[in-house]
Amino acid sequence: MFSKPLDILAIGDTTVDAFIELKDARTSCSIKDDSCELCLRFADKVPYESVDVIAGVGNAANAAVSNAKLGLRSGFLGVVGDDRNGEECIQAMKSQGVDTRYVTKERGNITNYHYVLSFEAERTILIKHQEYKYSIPKNLKVPKWLYLSSIGENSLSYHHEIAAYVAANPGIKLAFQPGTFQMKMGSAALKDIYARTEIFFCNKEEAQRILGSTSTDIGELLESVRALGPKIVVITDGRKGLSASDGTVRYSLPIYPDRKSPVERTGAGDACASTIVASLALGNDLKTALTWGPINSMAVVEQVGAQRGLLKRAELESLLKVAPSDYRITTF
Repeated sequence: MFSKPLDILAIGDTTVDAFIELKDARTSCSIKDDSCELCLRFADKVPYESVDVIAGVGNAANAAVSNAKLGLRSGFLGVVGDDRNGEECIQAMKSQGVDTRYVTKERGNITNYHYVLSFEAERTILIKHQEYKYSIPKNLKVPKWLYLSSIGENSLSYHHEIAAYVAANPGIKLAFQPGTFQMKMGSAALKDIYARTEIFFCNKEEAQRILGSTSTDIGELLESVRALGPKIVVITDGRKGLSASDGTVRYSLPIYPDRKSPVERTGAGDACASTIVASLALGNDLKTALTWGPINSMAVVEQVGAQRGLLKRAELESLLKVAPSDYRITTF
């Protein structure tokens, strides 16, 4: 698709998401630690409101689409099954301007298929990553950025291969937004990835999980994650906004106010992280890049799924110009 090297190549798994909107459900929350559970009647037939099936999604695929919509030469490196769902994932990304030349169809395997249970603008996702044979293509043209996110549990050696590739091509900048299994692997197992990460993204609860910490001090969490190797760390905290550290300055930024009530929040984190990386890739400084992320998060949650609400660069910059006065970076 592109004759020039890619600006950003997103690496990870892609999936088909089936969004199931629930009405006949409830939540049960603990007063002690704010944790909540989604509750359905057991051993019964539970009606649902609707189902919306979306192909070509997943953390890395969402980032690839976000980057493309913001005007970057964006590609996706991943594996799908040799089935109709795999082809639909490829075509969905192509339709959004993503270069899919590095997507492999694995014969005899099926494509990831996840179920998203949506209830009261929040979602609970049932995930299953198929076991694929991962490798970096021999014909890979060196991109300016790699964006690494959620991959299946059998991918530890692949992570070491990626780290070695970055080490052998020091001009590459690596963004890392770990998924479920990458956090489960632990920072020690992925120390070569952490050590070569330019910018790292997670939410507060994920930071605690990665560190094995109960601390709620964002500053402490930022510096503890930075100590694992990343040059820049960004931690989001729901409605409280985001915080970041580059080792010299700590930044804080509130959320961009909603234009309307969120439909559901799938992909908000992906939109924020990928947009910050895209802004950096476009030449903006960190302070400016941070202000881009929450705007795309706000837009994404207005629609079902992680991609339909993603903004083009002109739309995002227009919203930044009319941001309320309290949408500004502070330091701490």
